[in-house]
Amino acid sequence: MSAAGRLQPAGASRGAGGRGLLAAAAVLSLLAVGAALVTQHVFDMRPCPWCVLQRVEFVLIGLAAALSLLWRSRAGLLAGAAVVIGVANLGVLSALWQHFVAAASASCNRTLADRIVGALQLDSLLPDVFAATASCAEAKATLFGVPYEFWSLALFVGVAALAVWAVMRSGPRR
Repeated sequence: MSAAGRLQPAGASRGAGGRGLLAAAAVLSLLAVGAALVTQHVFDMRPCPWCVLQRVEFVLIGLAAALSLLWRSRAGLLAGAAVVIGVANLGVLSALWQHFVAAASASCNRTLADRIVGALQLDSLLPDVFAATASCAEAKATLFGVPYEFWSLALFVGVAALAVWAVMRSGPRR
């Protein structure tokens, strides 16, 4: 056993690695929202309700991952990872729905995304971040030839994978 292994409680380094992975998930999620805001406010790409819903999902992932870092226990890590995985899965569904259903529609008013964002009233509290200003068809955009919602989908899968990896690195309960 190394000297470092004797100085730490059993499993401490494994849990620390899991927290680092959740920290990466939080940073990636908040960077995704930041990138969306840059494309909106600098490049005038207006968001649709499904775009805004995905922003909400990324913010929730970032908050859950950050809170799990503050709750410095295996239970905190597991709870945070569970929320990250659950919301990321909802994000995957949102991105797929946006691409295959909503983007083909002339209007996405009164869809599930529109109702969720409206119910949360985030569009009133922070309109520069959460107000949908375009229809789903108008909001179609690509980056390097790939639709934005597929970039979002890939990031949702990535943060879910980080959360799963965090749980695996946290070790078995002793």
